This record gives sequence, structure tokens and C-alpha cells, in this order.
Amino acid sequence: MTEAILQIRALVRSFGALRAVDNVAFDVAAGTITGLIGPNGAGKSTLFELISGGIKPQSGEITFDGQRIDGMSPDRIFRAGLARTFQIPRPFPRMTVLENVMLAPLGQPGEHFWKNWFSAGAVARAERTARDKAMEVLGFTGLAAKASDLAGVLSGGQQKLLELARVLMIEPKLILLDEPAAGVNPALLEDIIDKIAALHARGIGFLIVEHNMDMVMRLCRPVIVLAQGKVIFQGEPETLRGDASVLDAYLGEVAA
Repeated sequence: MTEAILQIRALVRSFGALRAVDNVAFDVAAGTITGLIGPNGAGKSTLFELISGGIKPQSGEITFDGQRIDGMSPDRIFRAGLARTFQIPRPFPRMTVLENVMLAPLGQPGEHFWKNWFSAGAVARAERTARDKAMEVLGFTGLAAKASDLAGVLSGGQQKLLELARVLMIEPKLILLDEPAAGVNPALLEDIIDKIAALHARGIGFLIVEHNMDMVMRLCRPVIVLAQGKVIFQGEPETLRGDASVLDAYLGEVAA
């Protein structure tokens, strides 16, 4: 059995009377592509925010790569190798694609004002290294030709690839992908699916929130289903369609 890289235990987060995440528990095995699906309002986005440090749980534990991360700041979680993309991409629109990617690594010497004066050589070497790695990552994601373009002029699908390029700069162990198929044309979606599969082959794991069931069925093993803040299904996608609790959750959403 593959060891879990992410462990969620009895996680709870409420907003007023709404318990958005209700005693959620599951594992994500290292090097897998795990799908996280559920009807609208199921708690998926809140769960991603909890895992990535955007909000704090009221109770429960989150362990990543053997280290408790619940309560840690997002930058520390990112530095530990757990990276996250967003459903609506968040590039710096007036910076170039290359500059957006070069910003991703934390702790660069040029971030310290005094080092630009007293360690200019080290700063220059670090910048060259970051530039070379950024161009390599942009080549992998198919954005090398766009390196000098402003990030704000990219299409929605290209901005999703830019988000992926930025997190690849830290060589993550696990990537949280938030609806990578949303707003993406079919041709570019195939490209995104290919990139995820290629990264998976390199040993990078994924936890993917997605509504595109064709993508989930093609990529994700296993699938976790949330409904009303609770885990109602964990298993292989082939058994998903016949599960009564999953059907009730989705049909209830339609009926509402």
C-alpha cells in the first residue's frame, strides 16, 4: 500500500450556523491523482482553503509529508512542497509571463534590499538560475513562446497553465488543482490533461477539485465525494456512478 502524503483527520470548519466542513477524514496516497468532487456548496473550496492555509480549522488535524500543517501560514505550507492553483487564475497581469513564474520560488536573495548592494553577484546568479528554470517550466507547459507577453493578455486556459508553471518552480510533492477544466476550451483542456499525466509519471501527486466528470474518470484514482460538508464516498471512479449516496447528493442538487 502506498504511504499517505496527506492525511485529513476529523476536520471541522463552520461559518455561523453553516458547517462547511463536517468531520472530514481521508488520506491522499503519495504519487496519486485523487479526485475531489461533489455538488455545489459541498465544501470543496473550503477544504482546499483549509489544506493550503488560507483559513484555519476549528478542530481536526492536517498532516502533510509527516508534518502537522493545520494552523501553518500558506507560505510555510508552500515551502514544504504542497502547492495550490486557483479556479480563477491570479496572475500579476502587468508583469510578463516569465516574470510571473520567476516570482514563485521563496527566499530568493534579491528579496532582501541590502543584498542587492552587498551581494550583487549572488543576487545575479540566483536570478539567472531562476530565469533558466522558469524557461524550462514554460517550455514544459507550452508557454515558452509567451514568455515576454503580459500575463493579463493570456487566454483563460493559458492562465491555468501559467498557474501550473508557477507552482512547478518549487518542485512540489503534491499539487492542489482547483477546477483546472473550468472555462477552458476542449483543445487546451486536452493539453492540461496531458501535462497532469506527464507530471504524475514523474512522481508528483495531485488532489483535484473538478466538475468535469470526463476528466475525473480519465485521470483520478481514487475519487472522494463531498456533500453538505461530509465525505460520502471514497473509491474507484468505476463504482461511483452506481453509488446511491452519490446519486442522491447530485439529484438533490438538481431538484433544488
